[in-house]
Order: sequence, then structure tokens, then C-alpha cells
Amino acid sequence: MNVANKLTILRVLLVPIFMAFLYIDFECNRLINNTSVALFVFIIASLTDLADGIIARRQGKVTDFGKFMDPLADKILTFAALLWFIEVGLMPVWIVLVVIIREFMVTGIRLVASVKGKVVAASFFGKVKTAVTLGCIVCIFLIYLFILTAQWLLIVCWTLIAVTTVVSGVEYYVKNKEIMKLEC
Repeated sequence: MNVANKLTILRVLLVPIFMAFLYIDFECNRLINNTSVALFVFIIASLTDLADGIIARRQGKVTDFGKFMDPLADKILTFAALLWFIEVGLMPVWIVLVVIIREFMVTGIRLVASVKGKVVAASFFGKVKTAVTLGCIVCIFLIYLFILTAQWLLIVCWTLIAVTTVVSGVEYYVKNKEIMKLEC
């Protein structure tokens, strides 16, 4: 197994650690507490996404495993954070529902492509969506950690997540609509 694929697996393995820190209540001081440690783990996991892509391309080792597992690892990490945001009142359910619908749609396209012997890799806007979503998640954590009353900043993050999610979902559909044609 190459290094890029190992980093993808590491990202998946970091999710339970990230979640554990969100729910294990401790505080050393205002800056070091369970949520700040969870944010640190989230950032490390997010950086593995960047690193595995760079390594795979530089080494010319873009694998079918990586094409499938990398987006799945992103979904697991993202959903963990977004669902926690709903729980603590930092994000409305409808935003997460938009993200979930898009992810199911893209996964459906990938599954149909797989049955037809094709692999649908991440698109440009899919990568933009991932970067924007991960960045906004970090921003929302910082708002929560520092008890900022920046409702406008939360709304900007929600909007960026929703817009990039919809745009990338439309891009996947348009680029792969031939795969989705019904065979009668």
C-alpha cells in the first residue's frame, strides 16, 4: 500500500479520536480543552487529505483505491463535524441535508460508473467544495471556541458550504450524465 493510501486510512482512523475529544469534557485552560484538541485532530486529518493528493500525483500512484477511499474519508470526517455542529446549535439541519443529498448523488454516480467499469475521480469543483467545507468547519470551531457572537460569519460559512456543495453536485451530474442514462 502506498503512502497516499495510508494517509487516507489515517484520516478515517482519526475520526473516532476527533469525536471522542468532542465528547470527553475537560479543560486545562481557556485555550486547551476538549474542543480545541478535537479541532487540532480535525486539522491534522484535513491536512492528510491535502498530503495524500500531492503524494499520489507526484509519485504517479493515483489508485482506484485512492479514488474511491479518499472521497469517502472526506465524507466521514466532514459528516462527523457537521452533525456535531447541529447537536450544539451551530448549524441548521437543512445545510447538512444539502451536503448529504449531494454526497449520496455523487456516490450513486460513482457506483453506477463502477458497475460499467469506470471510475469517477474527484472533480475540480469537488475539490474546491472539500477545501471550502473543511475551511468553514475550522472557522465554525473557532467561533465556538472563542464564543464569538459573529452570526454573520456563521451565515457566510453556511452559505459557502451550501453553494459549493450544490455547484459541485451539478458539475458531477453534468459531467457524468451519460453514465446515468437508463438502458431500456
